[in-house]
Amino acid sequence: MIVMQRARALNIFKKLHRTCENVFKADIETLQAAREKINSEFRANRNETDAEKINELLKNAEDCETLIRTAVIQMELIDAEKNVYNS
Repeated sequence: MIVMQRARALNIFKKLHRTCENVFKADIETLQAAREKINSEFRANRNETDAEKINELLKNAEDCETLIRTAVIQMELIDAEKNVYNS
């Protein structure tokens, strides 16, 4: 079971980083902040041993990845006078 949880954790860790890279590719500052947050959250819970708590944390990480991938739109200001943005 521990091996499966480690594999699942590594999978969602990588998936979160790939999703953030894709969503925030034009915004270096936001991408860096997202990377730091992902790394710090996983590092903070690295030594968790309670299987139920680990599953809860991984479910939360999966939900966050889905939210970032489906609900976040990174906009770029094209014309400030006309308030025109490009997604």
